[in-house]
Amino acid sequence: MSSAYLVLYALPLLIIFLLYRRHMSKTEQRHIDIQRENIEAGLTEPPSLHPVIDGGACIACGACVSACPEGNVIGIIAGRGELINPTHCIGHGACRASCPVDAISLVFGTEKRGVDIPHVAPDFETNVPGVYIAGELGGMGLIGNAIEQGQQAMDAINKKARSNKNGPKIDVLIVGSGPAGISATLAAKKFGLNYVTIDQETMGGTVAHFPRGKIVMTRPVNLPIYGKVKLRETTKEALLELWEKVIDTTGIEITTSERLESMIPIEGGFEATTSKRKLQVKTVLLSIGRRGTPRKLGVPGEEKNKVVYRLIDPAQYVGQHVLVVGGGDSALEAACSIADEADTTVTLSYRSESFSRAKEKNRQRVDNLAKAGRLNVMLSSQVREVHDDSIDIEYDGSTKKIQNDAIIVCAGGVLPTPFLKEIGITVETKHGTA
Repeated sequence: MSSAYLVLYALPLLIIFLLYRRHMSKTEQRHIDIQRENIEAGLTEPPSLHPVIDGGACIACGACVSACPEGNVIGIIAGRGELINPTHCIGHGACRASCPVDAISLVFGTEKRGVDIPHVAPDFETNVPGVYIAGELGGMGLIGNAIEQGQQAMDAINKKARSNKNGPKIDVLIVGSGPAGISATLAAKKFGLNYVTIDQETMGGTVAHFPRGKIVMTRPVNLPIYGKVKLRETTKEALLELWEKVIDTTGIEITTSERLESMIPIEGGFEATTSKRKLQVKTVLLSIGRRGTPRKLGVPGEEKNKVVYRLIDPAQYVGQHVLVVGGGDSALEAACSIADEADTTVTLSYRSESFSRAKEKNRQRVDNLAKAGRLNVMLSSQVREVHDDSIDIEYDGSTKKIQNDAIIVCAGGVLPTPFLKEIGITVETKHGTA
């Protein structure tokens, strides 16, 4: 009788186990297929911060797979976690936080592609005492992460500034008014610090340069003084309106069109020279973007007025032949935004064989527009010369001349390394390290 009961209870467990194994086998095969497709397409390089999984420590629990907000970035293959969709990863870090055995590290760059990152301590202070970095310049481009970093950096600055009794009257100079800069400014006001916040362009940071209507991904965050902000998907315009509301509600002050030009150490702090004045400050927080100076094509004719380095409004290109150069998200978004306008002819040129640095959503949008005949995609191509009404472009083994009225170069920017080194900050090239 005991054997009969054993079989009665064991059989359902065996069925459950077999069904589970079947499900896991199908899931693993799906992960293998995704990984193989990306390798064959050349989509193997993560764009920024990304996970590295210790196969020896991984227990294949799948917590990292479930935690990833982007989905299908990490998979379980042969009993260990692997990065199966590298170009989808945008550095949330949720995978590392979810891992119960600390088998995941977050790193910048890979063996093939190095990423320049300023040296920053856990409290966001650089190797130059009193100078801090938060947000995109330090490698954290995500809005939520940048907001948190701005607050955390200001917490450290508050402690340092208050311990410096004999330094300059201004406790902190905040450079940049993107998410990190606004968050830091709010925190400075909350702490009662004497602060100055400047931006060389307009309020909003990198977001202000996004194409009109671009969807910006973010997550719920807490802003000092203002409170909780719940955002999942929003437009550029809505996000900029939010920043304006935050500024109006809290009364923080931000001076735009003022550029930081130089800094020199003085007793108890720094003398900062901007495009408008000289300031003596105890500490400095750099919350600027990584774009720095736009990367140029370096070809004859590039100095013509029809060549620009960011898209402001797609509607201005109606009725024109437009070339967009680049393979990242900004290039794909610019090309698609213009192609959506009536009576435009848009060509997207990229020097590599695939858009490996762009998000899947943008790559799919390009594919759809190309299939619909709204967008001409020229991979493995390079502009050779710019003329008044045409361009010479090397493509498919020969140099072709195509009609052209405007060129938008979205090839990224040169990190402001000279300025950082001038003030003594160490810049490291990361090849798969934290």
